[in-house]
Amino acid sequence: MIVNESLRLYPPTIATIRRTKADVELGPYKIPCGTELLIPILAVHHDQATWGSNATEFNPGRFSNGVSRAARLPFAFIPFGLGARTCIGQNLALLQTKLTLAVMVRGFNFRLAPTYQHAPTVLMLLYPQYGAPIRFQPIPAPTVNCY
Repeated sequence: MIVNESLRLYPPTIATIRRTKADVELGPYKIPCGTELLIPILAVHHDQATWGSNATEFNPGRFSNGVSRAARLPFAFIPFGLGARTCIGQNLALLQTKLTLAVMVRGFNFRLAPTYQHAPTVLMLLYPQYGAPIRFQPIPAPTVNCY
């Protein structure tokens, strides 16, 4: 739930482009075949109509009933895209994230440095404008008594 909420607030890519394969009517709009559409992932993930009034807040509990029930729309969570064009590296990225977090939680206490300034910005990708200085402190290994 924590990984999913992190990906919702800070998706690996902020937008994607798709091309229509046929003429489409989307509400009052007629979109001709071959039109390129920009899907603003960052905006979708922060939309209050979809995620609720706390859309900008970190709330992992919103994923407690699964990804498809986290928002008002079942396909609103798209950090790696959706459908046939889903990012091919999604499974590897999620596995590496979970392994890294497991190692960190098991071996270290960590916290943001006092100099940290929360300022996400966009330059092709979403990243922390002033970096993310983190202080790590190793957790001492438990002593084992052998009798």
